Amino acid sequence: MSPKTIITLTLITLLSIGVNAQVDTIKESPHKFVFDGQASAYTSYSPKNDLDMFLGGRYLPELNYSYTFRNKSLLDFEASANIYGSTLFHPFDSSQTDGEIKPYRLWGRYSGKQYEIRVGLQKIDFGTAMILRSLQWFDEIDPRDPLQFTSGVYGVLGRYYFLNNANIWTWVLYGNENPRGFELMKNNQDIPEFGGRIQYPVPKGEVAITYHHRNASSENLPGFASYENIPENRYALDGKWDVEVGLWFEAVHISKTKNLGMLTNQTYLTLGVDYTFGIGSGLNVTLESMLLTYDKKAFAFENTSNVSATSISYPLGFFDSISAMAYCSWKSEDFAFFLNYEHRFKKLTGYIMAYYNPDSQLAIGTTQFENSFSGPGIRLMLVYNH
Repeated sequence: MSPKTIITLTLITLLSIGVNAQVDTIKESPHKFVFDGQASAYTSYSPKNDLDMFLGGRYLPELNYSYTFRNKSLLDFEASANIYGSTLFHPFDSSQTDGEIKPYRLWGRYSGKQYEIRVGLQKIDFGTAMILRSLQWFDEIDPRDPLQFTSGVYGVLGRYYFLNNANIWTWVLYGNENPRGFELMKNNQDIPEFGGRIQYPVPKGEVAITYHHRNASSENLPGFASYENIPENRYALDGKWDVEVGLWFEAVHISKTKNLGMLTNQTYLTLGVDYTFGIGSGLNVTLESMLLTYDKKAFAFENTSNVSATSISYPLGFFDSISAMAYCSWKSEDFAFFLNYEHRFKKLTGYIMAYYNPDSQLAIGTTQFENSFSGPGIRLMLVYNH
């Protein structure tokens, strides 16, 4: 058992002990167990790649337990596993396999009417952008993925909700090494990360400020100075309004305390709008554009690029829908396209997807969906939820 799993289980145990006195005062325990899961099978064909065929499967079994106290506060737990296997191959030639069983979610939470604290391996995401997410700090969600799959992070998250709909988030993360979102450098998993977020309602919308501190490592980046420990600070401002159309923005600045050339400072600005046209069952169109820059000096804007994206979705009926996404990097003139048809059966959901990815990486963050395949391709997926 890994050290971070042991720490998680210890913190969850301490959390449950802290409220155990309330349990003893209740004659009948209003508890609830739920077991469910999601199984998916998928295959794709990408003729431009050396290993052009892909087969894979994933199962996410999930066990939930909740206990409601007399004062209506709640103690609940979630444990789920990520069981997957896949193979990349060219028929009758070569292949490459991958597979693992590992924790997917493992957390305990104590919540009241206006607060909650959650400890363990969990999903943390926030921000207003929908496609080009400069606030994708702790997840790997690909907007093209209909299942919105993402690995979690180990940590403690606390939230308090005010009566005027304002809320405060605070977190401490530990033991998370892999890059997330737009990160190019690994985290120093032996040093805790910490930060917070304040969301506040404004007329017809809300605004938020966010801060996060972590220690990165550049030892995995060839061509740059190698540091085991690089303190990094992140600052963000975002907002969203509903004024006939949906409008939002995200502004992020990231600064490192050591000289890493163009990776010393990064700035991201995303602007977005969406509207549902009264055509048939409703045609939803989303447009976003991101300006990003990597500079030695803060706000120098010497190494900039622009990426635009659009998403269009339309329900064909109660059981069918179709959606499309397109990305364009104006500086490199790279283009990506994704088309998805979804049909819901009685117990299954099927997807037929077509895509085109450029050879270079677009500014859509680190994900586990289609980024490993370049050129055109088709993907089939079947999903069962129980």
